[in-house]
Amino acid sequence: MCHRMSPLLLRELQEGLKYMQVTGRAHVPRRDPSVVVPDAYPGSQVPLFVPSDDGSLSTAQLTWGFPSPAQGGRTVFNTRIETALRQATDGRGMWAEPIEHGRCIVPVRAFFEWWTQPGAPRTSADGDVPDRRSRRPQVAFRLAGHRIFLIACVRQGKHFSVVTTEPNASVASVHNRMPLVLGPGESSVWLGGDWPSLADRSAIRLDREPCE
Repeated sequence: MCHRMSPLLLRELQEGLKYMQVTGRAHVPRRDPSVVVPDAYPGSQVPLFVPSDDGSLSTAQLTWGFPSPAQGGRTVFNTRIETALRQATDGRGMWAEPIEHGRCIVPVRAFFEWWTQPGAPRTSADGDVPDRRSRRPQVAFRLAGHRIFLIACVRQGKHFSVVTTEPNASVASVHNRMPLVLGPGESSVWLGGDWPSLADRSAIRLDREPCE
């Protein structure tokens, strides 16, 4: 369950989009190291790429998480692709409309998961020797060989949710789910008609690093 990500600034997305429109290639200028961008959590405003009516991309800043009256008003911030696919086929359910007509993408530098699987290294509450108060770490994941990568999302109105799938070999020993990370050239597939084919992420290689 993805609960934290390192997003880009809205102006970075806008600059990258202009560059792509001129050159046909994706590129975001390197960020000044002095610029600190807070990580995003459910409830945060996050910049995304969304398809326009004419099929081109535009930028938007949406709130991470769908309000869900069916779940007592609890915010739902992840969308299982298996559930979304079933609801799209049935034509009903919370994700039927967003997965059919609201697919979008969020560029990030990293996403984070709690280490919930067996074998997690323990860190103590005071940062010293692990003890009975120790807790499981979070792990930062990045697409190998890329400083920026894309995660598949769905949106409705002013809200979006991160699409998740079965973990691949890079994530499985840490967590039982992972965001649907898009590899090079796959954004058009996600935004097109063949999006169900992307559920299998076994070919995606991620680097990981335990962190706070």
